[in-house]
This record gives sequence, C-alpha cells and structure tokens, in this order.
Amino acid sequence: MSGENEKTDRYKSPVAAIFTGISDLFKRSDHQLDLNDLPSLHGKRVMITGASSGLGFATAVELARRGAHVIMAVRSGIPLKGEKVKSLSGSKKVDMVAMDLSNLEAMESFTEELKEKIGPIDIIVCNAAMVAKNSRAVKQGLDEMFVVNYFAKFLLVKQLVSGTLLNQSGPDLPRIIFVASESHRNASGYDWDGFGSYQPYGIKQSVAMYGYYKLLLLTMASELSRRLNLEGKVQCSVFALCPGPVNSNIAREAPRLFQPLLKLVFGIFFRSPKNACRPVIYLAASKELEGSTGNYMFLMQEKAMDDKARDPENGSRLWKLSEQLEKRIIK
Repeated sequence: MSGENEKTDRYKSPVAAIFTGISDLFKRSDHQLDLNDLPSLHGKRVMITGASSGLGFATAVELARRGAHVIMAVRSGIPLKGEKVKSLSGSKKVDMVAMDLSNLEAMESFTEELKEKIGPIDIIVCNAAMVAKNSRAVKQGLDEMFVVNYFAKFLLVKQLVSGTLLNQSGPDLPRIIFVASESHRNASGYDWDGFGSYQPYGIKQSVAMYGYYKLLLLTMASELSRRLNLEGKVQCSVFALCPGPVNSNIAREAPRLFQPLLKLVFGIFFRSPKNACRPVIYLAASKELEGSTGNYMFLMQEKAMDDKARDPENGSRLWKLSEQLEKRIIK
C-alpha cells in the first residue's frame, strides 16, 4: 500500500457518495475557466465512448457543435442517438460505431471497424463507466465493473496507440482524455496479489469498488503519459478529470425502491450533463494545454491526482500486470 494523499472515507457507501457530491458542488466554484474563447475543432476526429447518454452524449453534442467530426462509440442507441446529436448540434459530421466494453472479444473488431470506416483519431475521450449493484462476471471470469471501468479501456487505448489509429501527423498533438472520479482517493492502496481475480461484493461495497477501479484508471493514465512522452518530450497529451456529480443514469442499477428518491435528488442537486461536460470540452479544445500532459481537473479547476496514481512504481507495476492479464485471457 503506497502513499496516501487526501485519503477520505467519503465514498465508502452509496449514501456517503451522494452527500459528498452535493457537498463538493457547494464548496467549489465552477467558473474558473471560460469556454467561450476556445478554438474551433474543425477537422478534428473525436471518439467518445459511452456517448449514447449522460455526460458522453452531452460531450458529443458540444464537440460536434464546435466543428469536430464526432465518433460515438456506444453499446446502444444506433442510429437514433447519432441523429439526435446531429439535430442538437447542427452538424452532420457524426458517426456511430458499436462498442460494448464488457465484451472483450469484440475489442479488436471494433478497432478494425474504426480503421476501415473512420481513420486516425485526434482526440479520444474515454467516458463510458458503470456502477453495478453487485459483482458480476463477464465471459472471461473478470468482474464486469473492473472490465468496463478499467481493463477494457486499457486494452482499447493500447490498441489505438500501438496501431495507426492515433493521429500523430496532424498540426496539433493528439489528446487522450479519461473521465475519472475524485472517489479514486478513497482506496488505501492496490490489491496487487488479487489483481484481475473475481471477488464477490454487494451493493454496500459497489461504490468503494468503483472508486478503486477509478484509481486503477488514473494510475494507468499516468503511466500511459510517461510511456508516450519519453524524456519529457510531449508527443501525446494525456488528461483526466472528475466532472463532479452528474444527473445521469449511472445509478440505474440501484434498488427499485430507491429509484424515485435518487431521481429527485439527482434532479435537484446534481449538475446537468450539459454543464458537467465543460471540463471535457476544455481539455479537448484548449490551446493553452497544447504541449501539456498529465493534467487532472476536478470540476473546472486543475488539481493533483492522488499520490498513488502518480507514482511511477505503481504505474509500471499496474501496466505489467495488465499486460499479463491480457495475454492470459485474450485469445
């Protein structure tokens, strides 16, 4: 268990996580950065995972409105969600590609389809995430939330970077953006010995597991930045953010008894996806960030990730274990 930085128990349970999100919104101002002067994204291809609803959908609309060619990587909603993005943004440069992060066997076919139909991507937004009510195993025996929130993203980004699908010949540096969570600070350390192994848990532990998987995601993002930008020369910007509490359907697996109350609380206190996607838009479009990497934002303020996520030793170990897991289960 390595260095602790702002360790908190505020995300230990679903109820605690909700009150923490509300508290953070009241404590922090969200207007430090102005998006009005951001440049156009005309000519940029932007791929967004989980773009059929919530934060991902709002991000797709806003980026299309700014001139980007948006590729919506989604599990459902084809073609209706894409047509809605076109209508709301006034742009016809919107494509949809089917992708289910819980289906590891389809990852390679997704990248092949992307290569054949779309071409190199300038900006990758890894947004898709889930909070399960309990542990569930995918076909390979891994926990579904581990796969969707971490491992599939590791595989996806690794395939995009190692292939020809990250545009490194354009006038601007490519960008990879990870949507994470402040709950990554809640985990006290890493379960190296049990990495990738299926461990059952129930609804009381689901939010804590979500935070742990976000810690893995940010640790991987930090390591990815180091691997892509050797000797301090930035070749690809790797950014991450926590959008704060978002009024989305991420809690759709909560017990049916609590659904009406959650809908009410989310609607009153949580931010709309349109407002919550602002840091994503900033990280995707800001000229001020050209040549930067490793930036992390909480709401609209820059902030350091937890020390554990930035530790090179943790990053190297996680990357090695992830590649070993890849070799073991991917045929």
